[in-house]
Amino acid sequence: EVQLQASGGGLVQAGGSVRLSCTASTFERDAYGIGWFRQAPGKEREGVSCINTPDGDTSYADSVKGRFTISSDNAKNTVHLQMNNVKPEDTAVYFCAARAVRVPGSTCLNSIYYVHWGQGTLVTVSS
Repeated sequence: EVQLQASGGGLVQAGGSVRLSCTASTFERDAYGIGWFRQAPGKEREGVSCINTPDGDTSYADSVKGRFTISSDNAKNTVHLQMNNVKPEDTAVYFCAARAVRVPGSTCLNSIYYVHWGQGTLVTVSS
């Protein structure tokens, strides 16, 4: 079973930056792709960004395109989410998750494909 550890959340001012990290116990099994999801108070969980660890293919939700960047350091089994120009509406608990299969394009933002989940890390953006 893949274990995931998310880190990097905290309090950041609007317009600032924060980097989240997700370290997996392995990318060899059940971790073909890593996704970042977030859930704000009173809202449903939504997909933010995802990456295929073998080839680096990425997808982003429209709400974060141009501001967030996902990247993979396969040597360290770690995926980063660089969040720039953050907005108060980015405030949420962010979760990373792993999926075993390749799915086309932005389909990877759908949480149903993910089997293993890490604990959340809270990002709070102050205005």
